Amino acid sequence: MKKSKWSLLLTLVLALSMFLAACSGGEKEKAGDSKDGEGTTSEKPAEPQVLNILDGEEIPSMDSSLATDAVSFEVLNNVMEGLYRLDKDNKPTPGVALSHETNEDGTVYTFKLNPEAKWSDGSQVTAKDFVYSWRKALHPDTLSEYAYIMGPIKNANAIQTDGDPLYGKVEELGVKAVDDTTLEVTLEAPAPYFLGLTGFATFYPQKEEYVKSQADKYALEANTLLYNGPFVLNEWKHNEGWQYKKNDQYWDKENVKLDEINVKIVKDQATMVNLYETGQTDITGLSMEYVDQYKDNEDLYTRGEATVFFLRLNQKSEALKNANIRKAIDMAYDKQSMVDVLLNNGSVPAYYLVPSDLASSPDKEDFRKTNGNFGEYNVEKAKELWAAGLKELGKDSVELELLNYDSDGAKKMGEFFKNQLEKNLPGIKVNIKAQPFKQKLELESKGEYDFSYAGWGPDYQDPMTFLDMFVTDGAHNQMAYSNPEYDKLINDAKKEMDQKKRWEMMLEAEKVLFEDQAISPLYQRGVTGLQKPYVKGLAHHLFGADVSYKWAYIEGKQ
Repeated sequence: MKKSKWSLLLTLVLALSMFLAACSGGEKEKAGDSKDGEGTTSEKPAEPQVLNILDGEEIPSMDSSLATDAVSFEVLNNVMEGLYRLDKDNKPTPGVALSHETNEDGTVYTFKLNPEAKWSDGSQVTAKDFVYSWRKALHPDTLSEYAYIMGPIKNANAIQTDGDPLYGKVEELGVKAVDDTTLEVTLEAPAPYFLGLTGFATFYPQKEEYVKSQADKYALEANTLLYNGPFVLNEWKHNEGWQYKKNDQYWDKENVKLDEINVKIVKDQATMVNLYETGQTDITGLSMEYVDQYKDNEDLYTRGEATVFFLRLNQKSEALKNANIRKAIDMAYDKQSMVDVLLNNGSVPAYYLVPSDLASSPDKEDFRKTNGNFGEYNVEKAKELWAAGLKELGKDSVELELLNYDSDGAKKMGEFFKNQLEKNLPGIKVNIKAQPFKQKLELESKGEYDFSYAGWGPDYQDPMTFLDMFVTDGAHNQMAYSNPEYDKLINDAKKEMDQKKRWEMMLEAEKVLFEDQAISPLYQRGVTGLQKPYVKGLAHHLFGADVSYKWAYIEGKQ
């Protein structure tokens, strides 16, 4: 997720806790062979199936062609459905597609669609709905930031490259509706992660007739959008919250147990905890000061994620164009104390971009283990680099603005950066600009900041989901970074048929990124929170959208 991928550090974490998993027979819950993903029957529990949860942010976009962030992707994942969706074990399971076949070299996928897959207006979801949506995401009029994620599909990169003979010719995209229930997709090269990618929001279908009938109102409100997932948005009160209702047109509705999910937007941690204690929410994340308070509580959970937070160092800034200045900033703050004192939630210091435990090479070696760490906390060396950078700039001081989220936890992180940098780098002044999530994303997209506190979660299970965002003029580069060597490694890797060579190219690309100190990595996120024991079956995902509610249910609520 991904820009999502990315919601605030201390927003709601919606996941099945390790503790609860241990309680259910001492084993981690698995999808098993049953359709409901829980190894249970599809018989609906007798008690009211209503889940109450929190989120820290408004939904920025419900148009799957335009969404860029974790909040939007999570909501879309639960009200929409692609060809496949991720199950509880992060494996692709049939969504709109019943099945698929590939040709011998893995470059042509033929999907057979479920004729029972319906839109919320009762009409059938067809292959043409996918063709329309995918072409829309790539069309110059749409200007989707996530158009690049379609890169594995034949001609997708050419279509979105200004100056290429195929620029804007979306009809040349390697996707074809053979008939209503047969979709053929041709790739540029084999992409082992492609099946999982079909569950990502940019690949969801859209019904052309309906989209055009809504014109510029499409997806702006709960009633200007068609749904084809397990739930629909029944209400969307902007900046207050939203409500999911079970979709009675969903092809697998018999295995959807929740009737209603109520989401309330809350930014203040004390309020979140109070709502949990008074039974008004069933799940809440916890910030550092509450973790110790609840360390012996049976509802507490902690787990790791594949999300990495980092400082974007915008090279539009005169000071941050200087490599010594960027390297000095990266060395001047203590990442270990940051995660121990400010987070205290299982997060670990990051000296890298691609997280551990995300993807392995053709030889089954974890990417992170192979490439190791980059950088260190070294105040004396940071001061030397800083002094050299100031001399090169012809200045004795630098003032920088830190673009930040507006949550309680993010504000504390901002103060940490300010204090550490101003203490360890003589002549630096840091001003903090805290913004609501949507506005922060917009400022980053426009490049209107000096450096920013940002996070990225994987959209699919491959290192490329992190690496390709920093190519020159990439939609998610957003910090004016450019290195021809880096661009070549990424572009060549995307075309490489030999998977071992492709892997080596990605390893080298990450090294180049840190030779340039394009970003300053902070931590690989862990999450800690409270979840009521009667909440069962939440599916937390390693990549793509954070959580699926399709298999969730309430059982044992007093």
